[in-house]
Amino acid sequence: MAMVVKNNMSAINTLNTLNKNSSALSKSLQKVSSGMKINSAADDASGYAISERMRVQIRSLDQANNNTQNGQAMMKVAEGAVSSTVDILKTLKEKVINAANDTNTDDDRKTIQKELDQSIDQIDDNANITYNGKYLVDGSHNTKTSATTTVLTNQLMSTATVAGSKLTDLKSRTNEKLNISSTDQVTISYVQQGKTYTTTFAVGTETLESILTKKAKNGSEAMKGGLTVAGTTAKIGIDGSGDTVYTANNENGVSLKSKSAGLDGQISGFTISIMDRYGAIRKAANAALDGFSESIRAQNKSDDNAMVFQVGAKANQAIKVGMTDMRSTALGLKGTDNKTLNVSTQKNANAAINVLDNAIQKALDQQTTIGSVESRLDYTSSNLTTGSENTQSSESTIRDSDMAKEMTNYTKNNVLLQAAQSMLAQANQSSSSVLSLLQ
Repeated sequence: MAMVVKNNMSAINTLNTLNKNSSALSKSLQKVSSGMKINSAADDASGYAISERMRVQIRSLDQANNNTQNGQAMMKVAEGAVSSTVDILKTLKEKVINAANDTNTDDDRKTIQKELDQSIDQIDDNANITYNGKYLVDGSHNTKTSATTTVLTNQLMSTATVAGSKLTDLKSRTNEKLNISSTDQVTISYVQQGKTYTTTFAVGTETLESILTKKAKNGSEAMKGGLTVAGTTAKIGIDGSGDTVYTANNENGVSLKSKSAGLDGQISGFTISIMDRYGAIRKAANAALDGFSESIRAQNKSDDNAMVFQVGAKANQAIKVGMTDMRSTALGLKGTDNKTLNVSTQKNANAAINVLDNAIQKALDQQTTIGSVESRLDYTSSNLTTGSENTQSSESTIRDSDMAKEMTNYTKNNVLLQAAQSMLAQANQSSSSVLSLLQ
């Protein structure tokens, strides 16, 4: 090779190698220090894009999981309120059963009434429970519903029973005669707006339909704004969602329907009692006739105010929860004029028993809804945790460094850099030998 002084190609080649080794060492150092083999799009453009999308998914899943856990906390608050209401209702049923016993005096019943009034007030306090400033079970978060009427259905009487069936011809579900005589006395009681209406008259030739038009003892029409026979088939009626409601076993039942829709027309309890002319209770007849239970709940018209829990990383991956009104008025324990359920007499207390049964049914139905949502959110949280974990694992495979491998590369590049530095010094030194020719 010719001896030159202008272009020291050995030094230039060595310098290029030094720069390459320095760049490689810098990248290796970045990977070792960050723990990631992809630190920018320049390292691996497609891998970087895939990894970033996975990171977005992971953060979204984690936030959805946080949403789910917050939803669970809200549902637990609501469940606590409804659970307390159920406990109160159980106690109230004990009290009205006690009030229906004639070992009590009128003063005793007044005392029971005071306790009942306070308990009903507490039910309203329970319904006003809040979470993060939101009222939960006061009806403000109900699903969309049209104004519905109370429907009470009885499936303890013969499937052949119709609205025009005479009381004396009524039969049990097994087609055994109830042995109601025309000389027997029938007492009808119902509760509307917290007020109890009751009337007693001879059975005579009365039919199921005709007894609903009798006048109460206070002179008002017993069923004015009250009940009519809605049907004696398996098609009970239409609920607030517009769905057709059928009997549980899809067999015929006798359904009574309130005349007015909404809470103003709600019938919260209905009782029929038969006694013979000597005052003895017709137990077989009463067992069948007392089987009217609420099959469609009276509700006011409501917009869709149900709560939505965003529990997924995509739009519309949500759980919608509607919670009905758990205030005493909606449960049939108090009227809109604040009159509470009255147990001042034996007949009133007897009528109140069915009111409490219906109220407990409403509260338990709401508690079941809340509990099922809680259970679902628990499964959802577990699923989101698993999804986030597996996505994190995939992202780690793409982006995380194998530290043993990167340390090996770092050591190699460090040695090569030092070797290139040494050889550059040698290349620069070799060109100085030209000076010996110029002496």
